[in-house]
Amino acid sequence: MAVGKFSAHLFRVTALLLLMVPVSGCAQHEQSVRPGVNKEFEGEVKVEEWVARFEGESREIYSHRDAIIAAMELKSGMSVADIGAGTGFFTMMFADRVGPSGAVYAVDIADEFVRHIEEGARQRNLKNIHPVLCKTDSVELPAKSVDVAFICDTYHHFEFPKSTTKSLRNAMRPGGVVYVIDFIRIEGKSRDWILEHVRAGEEVFAEEIESVGFKREPLNADTPFLKENYMLKFRRN
Repeated sequence: MAVGKFSAHLFRVTALLLLMVPVSGCAQHEQSVRPGVNKEFEGEVKVEEWVARFEGESREIYSHRDAIIAAMELKSGMSVADIGAGTGFFTMMFADRVGPSGAVYAVDIADEFVRHIEEGARQRNLKNIHPVLCKTDSVELPAKSVDVAFICDTYHHFEFPKSTTKSLRNAMRPGGVVYVIDFIRIEGKSRDWILEHVRAGEEVFAEEIESVGFKREPLNADTPFLKENYMLKFRRN
């Protein structure tokens, strides 16, 4: 083959191979839906201030924590992921509920929260708690390691919701269940703080979660105890 023809042939082959590269390998990263939403959790986090804020009886989800867990119907031996575990009060309760044969992944983006939970688990001798420092677009959990995931007043902090929820789906076992609690956001009804801080309402969040491979299901129990929040249930398809 002549040199000129060989070069042209090589160019065509190279171009063909480039076209065969999977599109996903060239896909752009998901754009942030709320830049800076987690800024207060970057750098130094004063855990004691967040304990006072998160673990007060005036906070609805804290005052109704027992009813929330009862609605989740957890069983001994289950693997639970507390996504956005914060100060870890739900994490500790999950650990008691699933027992020594179960596991609880306490997932958070703030290193101080992760270390706080780790120390709390050590003091309580809860060896089934596994603190996990996550990323802004990934829960950083092993594949098919989770039976139940819990996202409480945290989904609106997902800066990259589709990427994060996809990573959670990968961590869920077939048929795994996700419970989401977040603020009711209705123009003209919700508090100004909620309208400013929470980017969207229940239906938008539900559609986003379903779009990455989850199916919404009715809760097994009514939640009339929640006034400012809603609770949703999804199952991994």
